[in-house]
Amino acid sequence: MLSAKSLFQEILDNDESFRLFCSIAASGESQGGWENARIAALVPQTERELAPKIARHGADEDKHGRIFNALLKKRGLRPVPVPPDTDYTMLLERHGIGLAHEKLTADKPLTVQDIVTYLAHSRVTEQRASEQMDLLRRHFADHPDIGRAVRVISQDEDNHLAYCHEELLRFARAGHGRAIQRTLRECALAEIRIYRDVSLAVMAHMGRILRWPRSRSLVLTAGIHAVYAWERLAGWRRMVSLRMPERRNALGGPATTAAEFA
Repeated sequence: MLSAKSLFQEILDNDESFRLFCSIAASGESQGGWENARIAALVPQTERELAPKIARHGADEDKHGRIFNALLKKRGLRPVPVPPDTDYTMLLERHGIGLAHEKLTADKPLTVQDIVTYLAHSRVTEQRASEQMDLLRRHFADHPDIGRAVRVISQDEDNHLAYCHEELLRFARAGHGRAIQRTLRECALAEIRIYRDVSLAVMAHMGRILRWPRSRSLVLTAGIHAVYAWERLAGWRRMVSLRMPERRNALGGPATTAAEFA
């Protein structure tokens, strides 16, 4: 029976598919680490108290990249170049989600509106990350090779999502509510389309590596399109709601290390 668990188990069991999966994940996390570090350095003076949390977010993303690379090293594998059609982070930027790299590479401080935009975009993408890692945690939390990594990353993603909710609510109380809701909606509708395209690309690459029969590829493709149809109709709304999280000040402390995975 085809299920999320059996599908990922098949990818996990094959060196080449596992190599591609970890390479894609490590690249995206490392890019997110760089972006957050730059945003933390450019936070406007009026929001400097937020800088350590943004820096913590970036440190976590860097850690996740190191974890995925350590999983490869543990199996004697080296990273492979990430196919452009599977580069979720790059495609998000190309479609205007996240702050432009031209802005992040400059030395000019960001505006408060830039920070609001960053948090709104992060709230959408962290929703996706939290859900994906929760799925892996449900099925592979006790796996001898990847279980600890899955648990650590999943907890971090939950913290990132909680932080985005809390900070956006703070900005909403400060008068940015309409801008936040507009940005959240625009970002969510763009993200679900990009996620669909990336999912199709990843499955195509995995299918070639694992030599899936055409029937399996067609089933998976249909499933991805069905998820997109649901998200386009109503599912995107889960990405734009805001509520005070149970985890308050989730990024208020120092980042944990990834030394145990190296």
